[in-house]
Amino acid sequence: MARIPLQTLPAFRAVARLGHMRAAAESLHLTHGAVSQQIKLHETQPGVELFHRRGRGIVLSPAGQALAGAVEQGLQRIELGVREAELAASGGASAIRLSAVPSFMQRWLLPRMPHWRERHPKLAIELHASQQLIDLVREGYHAAVRQGIGPWRGLQADRLIHSPLIAVGTPEVARRLLGRPTSALADEPLLGDAAEWQRFFALAGITPTVRPVATFNDAGLMLQAAEQGLGITVARDLLAADALRNGRLVRLSPIELLSDSAHPLWLVYPPTLQDWPPLVALREWLLAELAASQAELERLAAPAVNAAAGTAPADPTGSRSRAPSAARGPGRARRGRGARLRRAPARSR
Repeated sequence: MARIPLQTLPAFRAVARLGHMRAAAESLHLTHGAVSQQIKLHETQPGVELFHRRGRGIVLSPAGQALAGAVEQGLQRIELGVREAELAASGGASAIRLSAVPSFMQRWLLPRMPHWRERHPKLAIELHASQQLIDLVREGYHAAVRQGIGPWRGLQADRLIHSPLIAVGTPEVARRLLGRPTSALADEPLLGDAAEWQRFFALAGITPTVRPVATFNDAGLMLQAAEQGLGITVARDLLAADALRNGRLVRLSPIELLSDSAHPLWLVYPPTLQDWPPLVALREWLLAELAASQAELERLAAPAVNAAAGTAPADPTGSRSRAPSAARGPGRARRGRGARLRRAPARSR
């Protein structure tokens, strides 16, 4: 096969990704004609048809698919090298750019950043909070923490932790509910999604009418509302971990809900960065911190389990007193969701 002109590779990658010449041209800030010419040159030199034209769209041929993966990895390595060269030229320390949903960043990651600085004082992290799934390579990010089941196209995915939903409220609410059945939670102002609450109550074997007083598009805001006494909510135990430890929130039931919205958390990144030292450091640190959080959550869950047996939930100091069941229910805690590295291969959607 003849040598492919290197200047045509960005256009080839853009068309392969987007499946449309005009969209590729817009992403590259070029004219449609310029991209079309580069694709023709790209195909002419090796003498192989890399695309099939279908109406206004364009799809990769088998030969194009074989080439696209190699081009993607090669350009990613070049882009990473350019970023590292810029850092070296400026005398700056290594840095890693990480994207995550705001709730994870606000409720769990930021409070642990001092631990990161103690362990890696010369490795900075640039954080990007967004609800949107950004293109890591195009936007210049090294990794992201995402929630779901994947796959994420063109990205390696390492499973971090599966965090179930639990019911939480203020200590005042917990004292008011002490000794009452799980159905009593339905009489409290409920925050969050009605369907989640219905699934939660179904695990307790009851079907009360559920009418939340407020819903949120961000779990961090929902937990903040619960802390301020606006109601009770079901939320990821990981996001509530610090509030549970500090006594701002109390777990109201031993029931754990593994629902569609409680998918595992994953660290995703371009496969070419798998062995990049800053990313290796980040991955190992996240797993260690998540394991510590899980151990603490299991310790904090004990009062809720004991409450179902007739022991009052612990106050922030850890003391308990014998009392009737607090929000009794048949639900039981589930195990086996630890922060262990599980790798999912990068696949296309």
